Amino acid sequence: MGLVFPRCLTFATLITIGCSSSGAGSSTDGDAGPSSTPGAGGSKASSGGSSSEREGAGGTTASGVGGTTASGAGGTTASGAGGTMRAAAGGTTASGGGGGSTQASTMACGSPDQRTGQATYYTSADGSGNCSFDPTPNDLLVGAMNAVDYAGAAACGACARLDGPNGSVTVRIVDQCPECPMGNIDLSPEAFDHIADRSAGRVPISWEYVACDVSGPIVYRFKEGSNQWWTAVQVRNHRYRIAKFEYQKGSQFVSVSREDYNYFVEPSGMGPGPYTFRVTDIYGDTVTDSDIALEEATEVPGKSQFPDCTP
Repeated sequence: MGLVFPRCLTFATLITIGCSSSGAGSSTDGDAGPSSTPGAGGSKASSGGSSSEREGAGGTTASGVGGTTASGAGGTTASGAGGTMRAAAGGTTASGGGGGSTQASTMACGSPDQRTGQATYYTSADGSGNCSFDPTPNDLLVGAMNAVDYAGAAACGACARLDGPNGSVTVRIVDQCPECPMGNIDLSPEAFDHIADRSAGRVPISWEYVACDVSGPIVYRFKEGSNQWWTAVQVRNHRYRIAKFEYQKGSQFVSVSREDYNYFVEPSGMGPGPYTFRVTDIYGDTVTDSDIALEEATEVPGKSQFPDCTP
């Protein structure tokens, strides 16, 4: 009989982090079936799967990134509204407010980033999960990243190209697999079918982050409950991983911490808006958008997209 292990940590009534339960499964290792770690604002339980890494063991998850190193883009001069620019990598370090996860460090465009691990699949994959994205029934080429590479939500919304025994597939990271070892990715069944026979259950892979095939500008989503005194913003529809998020306060840009559920949260609020946001990708390119209105539980489009990485 399968066991169900709740995993829940609640802060006040605004956010619920890490509630998940595992259904019984028939993993290739004989472990409990898959479970998804939800983002704030709603739990997500997984049905039993045939091969998932995600076991029913309880306990909290941890980011694989230590310290408070921020993107090297800090202190650079912003471009005009809707513009992009290359920021200097390896610059200043800073932690954002709110006690959230660290900011990711930038890297040189074209740097080798090949990784290895194993791929499994989980039957409840629907595009939602710990990254707090909405379900995407028309786009199920998605995956859940191991806790180390998830890195406190730094992997959320990124795209990874996997090479497996039978072929290749590019997936969008939408969830975390807390029990998966470093390098492993838990896939939707539809994605797993591209690289191996589903009956294999668990297969070796090599993978790397690639540009997401997006169109239009990046998009900002204000979390439910956001207001001028407590403001949470998620960045969506981005070409590359997000390294840093800032908002303008007076003449300065203020870096904001990213929570494990993939929102940049300013616990003391960003004011009533409209805002000027500056977002830095993993390669040090920035997008600056002005006149972004505060609209709770709503997506607000920016004006630009990160440029292609061309070494």
